[in-house]
Amino acid sequence: MSKKVVIIGAGIVGCALADELTQRGWTDVTVLEQGPLWAAGGSTSHAPGLVFQTNGSKSLALYAKYTVEKLCSLDLDGQPCFLQVGSIEVATTKERLKELHRRASLATAWGIGAKVISAKEAKKLFPLLEEKAILGALHVPTDGLAKGVRADEAMGRLAISRGAKFLDRHEVLDILKENGKVTGVRTNQGDFAAEVVIACAGIWGPKVGDMIGMPTAIQPLAHQLAWMQDLPGLADQTQEAVLPLLRHQDKDLYYRQRNKGLGVGWYGHKPLPIKAKDILPFDKAKIMPSVLDFTKKEWEGAIKHSGKIVPELKKAKIDSAMNGLFSFTVDGFPLMGEWAGLKGFWTAEAVWVTHSAGVARAIAEWLVDGHPSLSVHESDVNRFEKHQVGPEHIEMRGKQNYVEVYDILHPLEPMKEPRPIRTTGFYPRQKALGGYFFEATGYERPQWFESNKKLVAKFKSPKRNEWAAMHWSPIIGAEAQYVRKHVGLFDITSLKRIEVSGKGALNFLQHQTTGKIDKAVGSITYCLMLTEHGGIISDITVTRLGENQFILGANGNVDLVRLQNSAPDDVHVRDITSGTIVLGLFGPKARQLAQSICEDDLSNESLGYFKAKKTYLGQVPVTLWRLSYVGELGFEIYADADMALKLWDTLFKAGKKFGLIPAGRGAFNSMRLEKGYRSYGAEMTSEHNPYEAGLGFAVRKTGGFIGHEALSKINPENITRKLSCLVIEKDLDVVMGKEPVLVNNKVVGYTTSAYYGHSVGAPLAYAWLPIEHSKVGTKVEIQYFDKLVKAKVGNDPQFDPDMTRLKS
Repeated sequence: MSKKVVIIGAGIVGCALADELTQRGWTDVTVLEQGPLWAAGGSTSHAPGLVFQTNGSKSLALYAKYTVEKLCSLDLDGQPCFLQVGSIEVATTKERLKELHRRASLATAWGIGAKVISAKEAKKLFPLLEEKAILGALHVPTDGLAKGVRADEAMGRLAISRGAKFLDRHEVLDILKENGKVTGVRTNQGDFAAEVVIACAGIWGPKVGDMIGMPTAIQPLAHQLAWMQDLPGLADQTQEAVLPLLRHQDKDLYYRQRNKGLGVGWYGHKPLPIKAKDILPFDKAKIMPSVLDFTKKEWEGAIKHSGKIVPELKKAKIDSAMNGLFSFTVDGFPLMGEWAGLKGFWTAEAVWVTHSAGVARAIAEWLVDGHPSLSVHESDVNRFEKHQVGPEHIEMRGKQNYVEVYDILHPLEPMKEPRPIRTTGFYPRQKALGGYFFEATGYERPQWFESNKKLVAKFKSPKRNEWAAMHWSPIIGAEAQYVRKHVGLFDITSLKRIEVSGKGALNFLQHQTTGKIDKAVGSITYCLMLTEHGGIISDITVTRLGENQFILGANGNVDLVRLQNSAPDDVHVRDITSGTIVLGLFGPKARQLAQSICEDDLSNESLGYFKAKKTYLGQVPVTLWRLSYVGELGFEIYADADMALKLWDTLFKAGKKFGLIPAGRGAFNSMRLEKGYRSYGAEMTSEHNPYEAGLGFAVRKTGGFIGHEALSKINPENITRKLSCLVIEKDLDVVMGKEPVLVNNKVVGYTTSAYYGHSVGAPLAYAWLPIEHSKVGTKVEIQYFDKLVKAKVGNDPQFDPDMTRLKS
């Protein structure tokens, strides 16, 4: 059933969303714009329009791909809305050339045609280039220029033809609400009733958020763009753009043709943040609100670096220039979905022109169909922890993301500032032991410990290729092998922990999850949470600690919000993460160690696999979860946060005679992958159902849960794709995930997680493959940078398939 919708903002996202909604039969749509139509004064109105589709995120890449396809299909009075001139990204260093090969494989994995070409080929495509200055380039023929304002009007006209209204000069002053639900918006020209309000306000997003008390993780920043005067090499040009887009990321520069000149964009200056409340209204701005005065000081270096790869720019003069505003977030992803704090209030913000139509389609599908066809977990507006939406944090992370926008960033690259933010009571002990820390949901989490360096002589790891060896140490391999033989202590505090309690808790969780939770107190159940369409939106463990008390090990804040918003009055949902800590005591000697400081019986008969028990370790009250994400005998140990240091010291004092070591996340990841354990967001998302992901065992046959009806129509024997384990032929060929998988030189799938399996003696990767290529023994190749890595489909899991170690 369609609803009455108000969209705030008639930039490219708002216009695309009105078009997508009305296409789907939701025609009672009103778009309110504070400026004039269609050049409304936001980022769309001044954006240079470059669309580069390649992205490490599958969803963002496919949003861009759809944006290209949609804009190519549109015209305004015969004028195109997209100029598909292609793009080239040049390399002036060996490191950048390697990165371009990596980006080519990313694009290929997501179905976007891309190829690394020679400097000579790049020169042919872009004759103004200095061939000798570059080593090669990435060419994506389907990239191009979005004509943003033209596309706004084209999509706006389509939406209007189906019944939508677009009203300019309507500034939103407040969001109207009643009993926790949105009821409309108040503008300078009156009130507008609505059941759904969607903020597509872009750089004004924080200002709209303030109206309802929603912290909006957007930082508007100014970016320099100069339109140069005509160049001799373009004197004979008669069209706006025929040259491909050009990026010189080594020097933070990009270029696009505009008739007989070039536009030069520059990220090499210091970040120039501005607060949303300080952005001028349209009628008070010199040109438009999103265009600020050009500052020559920040421009220093732009033309110097440009002249080295495009010599004609050395003497070129600026025709016009600006500091243009656009949005950055704390993690580089848009803000999408319904905000938990007000039912009916949705966001589609911090969206660049590149992803605009794709994001609009996702929001429309979410509203009309219940969930988008592409995964949105990375961009869900409710994903943030509290510390992430503080003003200082938003500005610092926004500025850092601006600085790094063209940097070569490793998939494991840790954010340097601001840190540390969240620490546990045992953090000082971890530092003293030489912990090498990454950040996880704000927590400092060790990746390995230098104190274990002595183990490397006995527990060796094969050499890695250069890329895979970054943010890695052979100590990781030593820790993984040692724990398989002895015992290690892992910090898993960053896991989201949720308490669900109350009279209706059991029935509520039975409806929300796929597992059979109606078991004895002390039972643990592995469950999935699904969309109505049967797609996986999370995997969790549910532990029954009392008749009406359950503790959930979840994936993040989105899980918490989903449960809180769905809970009836007799169910209480509470985040207990910050008040607790969790340590993983894993390895063959884990039970012996724990038993030595516990008076309760911890034998397999007393505390079996997937059981929980409240007890004491020394003087520390704990709850022991008899499970392990690394595929070893052991316990997850839950305790109150104020007991963290005491617990750590108690375990290490008792652990001396058992050879206890601290172990990091690197070893953890290696061990979980060889055991075949899935990680949500990598191995599976809402795009996959449990049978495809190899998780059919977690689905109860009795039904009664969200998504059951959809699953009941799926025959597990007739799935068309499957998550498969790949065993790589050579030790050096450790891959990182998100690489294309080929059979007979044809791309058939992509990898998810990858790591060296130290217990099985081979590099491993999981991958989504068509069912016909998923048979054990099938030979495949993985495109890794500029080489093809040989692998074959192996057994899933590779380690302890009979679960004998876990259940011993």
